[in-house]
Amino acid sequence: MTEVEKLIPHRPPFLFVDEIVSHEGETLVARRTWRAEEDFYKGHYPNAPITPGVLLSEAVFQTGACLMAKLMAGAAGQGGGVPLLSKVSDIRFRLPVYPGDTVIIEVKRKETIGEFHFLTGLMKNPEGKKIMNVEFAVAWKKPEGQVTTA
Repeated sequence: MTEVEKLIPHRPPFLFVDEIVSHEGETLVARRTWRAEEDFYKGHYPNAPITPGVLLSEAVFQTGACLMAKLMAGAAGQGGGVPLLSKVSDIRFRLPVYPGDTVIIEVKRKETIGEFHFLTGLMKNPEGKKIMNVEFAVAWKKPEGQVTTA
């Protein structure tokens, strides 16, 4: 089990953080390589694959979940709580991401008001060019029940 999998409950095929590069105080940096064999590329778009913006955003939010799990001193989903996305604003996409591209994701917690944690996320390529940025908030909640599958 990877460090990321120990921190957040997400699993493939819906895990979009490969590794944590660094964690210092209120900032966490992660890395993700978008693999050409990922199923969503078959439909987005055939013969011209590009990574959907919603999945780029999800990678940032999952990086934020890793940061929050570290800050809240417990693995998300393990009884200590999970970060629930509560607000997304000021999202900007600047460069496309293609199959095979590696991205660096940086998330910082700006402030906490009550149970809400306000974060900023930035995704860039290894050369430092900005791919996207977003402001978002999460609420740290303890699980209230367990979902069962049939």
